[in-house]
Amino acid sequence: MLNAIYFNRDISWLSFNGRVLEEAASVSVPLIERIRFLSIYSSNLDEFYRVRIPVLKALKNIGKKSDEIDADEQDNILQQATKTVLQQQKRFGEILTKELIPELKANKITLLYNGELPSALEKELTDYFLAEVLAFLQPVVLNEDTTFFPENNKLYFVIQLRDAVEEKMVLLNIPSDELPRFYSTKCEGEQFICFLDDIIRFNLDKLFKTSTIEGCYSIKITRDAELDLKDEYPGELSEQIEKQLQKRDNGLATRFLHQADLPLRLLQLVIQHLGLQNAGTVEGGRYHNLKDFYSLPVNTPALLYDKWPAINLPVPNNEPLVATMAKGDLLVNTPYQSYHTILRFFNEAANNPDVEEINVTLYRVASDSKIVNALISAAKNGKKVKVVVELKARFDEANNLKWAKKMKNAGVQIIYSVTALKVHAKIALVKTRNGDRITYSGLLATGNFNEGTARFYTDHILLTTNPHILREVELLFIFLAKREKPSPKTQIDFKHLLVAGFNLQTDFLSLIDREIKLAKQGQSASIIIKMNNLEERVMIDKLYEASQAGVNIQLIIRGICCLVPGVAGLSENIIIKRIVDRYLEHGRIFIFNNNGDPEIFMGSADWMNRNIYHRIEVCFPVYDTAIKQQITALINLQLSDNAQAVAIDQHLNQIKPQITGEAVQSQKAIYQYLNLDRII
Repeated sequence: MLNAIYFNRDISWLSFNGRVLEEAASVSVPLIERIRFLSIYSSNLDEFYRVRIPVLKALKNIGKKSDEIDADEQDNILQQATKTVLQQQKRFGEILTKELIPELKANKITLLYNGELPSALEKELTDYFLAEVLAFLQPVVLNEDTTFFPENNKLYFVIQLRDAVEEKMVLLNIPSDELPRFYSTKCEGEQFICFLDDIIRFNLDKLFKTSTIEGCYSIKITRDAELDLKDEYPGELSEQIEKQLQKRDNGLATRFLHQADLPLRLLQLVIQHLGLQNAGTVEGGRYHNLKDFYSLPVNTPALLYDKWPAINLPVPNNEPLVATMAKGDLLVNTPYQSYHTILRFFNEAANNPDVEEINVTLYRVASDSKIVNALISAAKNGKKVKVVVELKARFDEANNLKWAKKMKNAGVQIIYSVTALKVHAKIALVKTRNGDRITYSGLLATGNFNEGTARFYTDHILLTTNPHILREVELLFIFLAKREKPSPKTQIDFKHLLVAGFNLQTDFLSLIDREIKLAKQGQSASIIIKMNNLEERVMIDKLYEASQAGVNIQLIIRGICCLVPGVAGLSENIIIKRIVDRYLEHGRIFIFNNNGDPEIFMGSADWMNRNIYHRIEVCFPVYDTAIKQQITALINLQLSDNAQAVAIDQHLNQIKPQITGEAVQSQKAIYQYLNLDRII
């Protein structure tokens, strides 16, 4: 687990997913929310098998060194990851069957599990099968001539049949994408919930009328998710993405998950007939794709989180938003505060006759994006609209491509990034004519311009008219329109923004160096950083150097963390916290003490290899005194969290704090703080 002075990134990530799993076991979390944490864990694990397992296998097979895995560790990381997943899956089953299903039962909700089916429901479920389900079933006989290709993460049954002549093996789809995964009904004052899987199992005799059903076993195949994009290619990137998306679900199988009691002979035949020899074979339970638990049809308020209605930012409606911004920067903290202010920014720009130009980067677009519709309206209203659309945002490529085409048809100028470089920055710029003068207004954010994820991602969006910052934003948009990679020949002298590929890494290193110098001089020196992931070793080594110099370092890292804290002579001045709660911690905040005159930055960049070396990221300074005070207050609440936070020790253990005084649940405390701030 501890590789020299770095945690392995994949084992660290699995520890994060284990923390998600433990939230499902927490009795302080409402029952249905606990079940949803099982769903989140399951969804995360599917992505791990699609994205990371292929990398681990490739490194192991070719014996290649990487920045992520040293040569002496490569052979056992995959084995260690597999062992960890199996332990977590066992824990998953225990939480579900021994804790959550009995709790549902105590609330008069019966989740029918492992083939339970009350006789009183048989007719209703058979009627549903015949009227709604049967039309979607497509059995395929498995033999040497089989050419069927099971889709990624789709559910199937392997069914063993026998008739008067022969034994047959059939693959049958479970149409959980076309139909709800769960069927709910009331009977004698109790709610019964049945898996679609079991409705099909119960009625297999209606499908295979002339055969004896000797066995039925669930399986799922997970496939490599990477797109094969080349740096040099003919034609539009959008065309290449579209072609590769069609191939993604045909990627190499990375995991073959099967019901544990699938007989060995049938298992070997399935592997042979479906070409799964190179996939990792994993025993599972009766049900797969338990990410579907997120849609469990229970809406009892007492079993859900209390509602925290989004707080409206106290901005007047009797003047344009940009006029309010001109009086001082604004900060929206989602999801605690309403996203309406951000939508209003784009809507007013689209309909303001004095606005001449709108520029924005889009990384993950909402499926029903109001922001994109505002941009389309702006273009139709005669404004010059430029949108940098990142088509390589993993698993959002198709949705982004759809919106890019729609915007292009409306007259929006679409700019795609170069193939090997993602544009992950979250920035928007509006240029408005006031007489013979052009003024700027803009947004800089830690998260995507996506009103969907803004409901459960904690992020920060700065609304500003600061001309120094926004002129640098304009320079970056001009560069992005050229569709070039940053290089030593690229001359942009950013003095306010930190931009990956230009000055982000060097400026962060300088900020840490300043704290080191102050500490050596005996002055106040500290660093507080909140990120999603910390992996890049140059930055980690600089934090180690700062710790050795006596700089006090507090890190809040949600997911991957390769820095090892608390090691004598190396990192004894570094503590790491991880917070998992009802909202996904997503904001990136960087606070450098500067001998009592703190400098604060926020932005889109984690300290990962990909963010620093292979993306365009933007971190931005916070100059407004009131906003700096607010950010500091929010961070202090998170650092004092003793309810949902855990500390990561030098062995990658997640240590829950002892609550000796008042319990502090930082997300709840932040909501209350922002509510109070609005009232005052």
